Amino acid sequence: MDDQFDVVIVGSGMGGATTAYALALKGKKVLVLERGSRVPKEIQNWSPKDIFIKKRYRSDEVWVDKNNKEFAPGVHYIVGGNTKLYGASLPRFKECDFGEIKHHEGVSPAWPFSYSDIEPFYYEAEKLYKVHGTVEPDPSGPWRANPFPYPAMEHEPYIQDLAERLRKVGVTPIANSMGIDIGPGGNCIRCNTCDGFICKLDAKSDAEINALNPAIATGNVELRTESQVMKVVLTSDGKSVDHLLVNGPSGEYKVTGKKFVISTGAVNTSALLLKSKSDIAPNGVANSSDQVGRNFMMHNNSHIVVFDWKRKNDVTFQKTLSFSDWYSDGGDGYPLGTVQLIGKVQGIMMRTVAKRVPLPILNYIANRSVEFLVMAEDLPHKDNRVTVNSNGQIRTSRTAVGVSTHQTLMRRTKKVLLKAGYTAIFVQGYDISINAHQCGTTVAGHDPKTSVVDQYCKTHDLKNLYLIDGGFFPSSGAMNPALTIAAQALRVVAQSDLGK
Repeated sequence: MDDQFDVVIVGSGMGGATTAYALALKGKKVLVLERGSRVPKEIQNWSPKDIFIKKRYRSDEVWVDKNNKEFAPGVHYIVGGNTKLYGASLPRFKECDFGEIKHHEGVSPAWPFSYSDIEPFYYEAEKLYKVHGTVEPDPSGPWRANPFPYPAMEHEPYIQDLAERLRKVGVTPIANSMGIDIGPGGNCIRCNTCDGFICKLDAKSDAEINALNPAIATGNVELRTESQVMKVVLTSDGKSVDHLLVNGPSGEYKVTGKKFVISTGAVNTSALLLKSKSDIAPNGVANSSDQVGRNFMMHNNSHIVVFDWKRKNDVTFQKTLSFSDWYSDGGDGYPLGTVQLIGKVQGIMMRTVAKRVPLPILNYIANRSVEFLVMAEDLPHKDNRVTVNSNGQIRTSRTAVGVSTHQTLMRRTKKVLLKAGYTAIFVQGYDISINAHQCGTTVAGHDPKTSVVDQYCKTHDLKNLYLIDGGFFPSSGAMNPALTIAAQALRVVAQSDLGK
């Protein structure tokens, strides 16, 4: 199985699948290697017990934290990657996110390209992933050369009333940018099993449905499942990738190609590079800078549940609203972040946190609550990093930077929601195991001494290796990262040597 391909892509998530799609349109012969399999259409796709309690589709892999304590990471090794279960919130980063920003606890560094450079590809990604939105008076919204390709999802009556409440207490509700196949001819039935679930109707814009399957349909892309890349092997001069060692259903084999793309997520991509060390690359592949694995970020996030015993929340699809009035300036010249609704939480889903609370009580709370994600930027730090133990186990060491900003944003958010009429607030913080919005670890930059890849995600050290996932982010911003990964993938194929 020693085949020759124009490009070999490792990983079928947002970065890998979008890259494959763009290359397929250029007529390139592409191989996509995915360590997992396709998820079957089954009743468990929409079962909160199976997904949130039994963790049906989550990997059984075990990592360790900075104290060498084991945990089960929130990663999914399946075709489409984590996008199969994500909430399909696909906003652009703000224009300010691409420049240097001073925070309370440090500096968010500038990217090696500007918002203007990626803006056309944001639009192409929005078309590909069927992003619904509207140009509203977002206090910190980025400019657009074109309107959204699809109209914003309508608020249900409960959320429309919430929007009016928020306006009255001084914040500006805006429509979430959602990747959903809804509207005339669309597959979406507007159910309550979207955010965190597998879509049995293929109506959620995930990497498999919107990018990988169309890429395969061109005849230019081959997908091999249950094929885990174990090592990146370099040429004798150490200047290029020679081949990949792959563990497949029939054993180990090698794959050659002209160019290679690794898109397995910020943690796994850096771990693979570090595991691939050799005499010619003693610090790991593409790691002459000693930056591979460093600057690991995953946002400072909390879920909050706000409760109103007087009113039932009868919403079905809840995730249509957000506000970011304090994104660029919380009032003292420093940025805070964004607040967005998440999918409606059912009582049994609360069991992941409130394990001892009787289910009838959880159902009572869920029927009268609304849930938000409060998101602040996690600043990069060289000692927040991914490493690999001697036994090959992944270690993620992180001490969050930007906690005071998140705490201020939480106080502001709680105050607004209490003024809006809610009587109780419950908080679930994120720990290292959630691994949501992971980025950094293979940072992009102009200087090979302080970065791993250039502005087009090509490694500084190697002629034919690209790293296209959240790992290239120099900073995390305070927005969901998926659309930016997709837009960058399209930009890389369109403007760099990868697509030639």
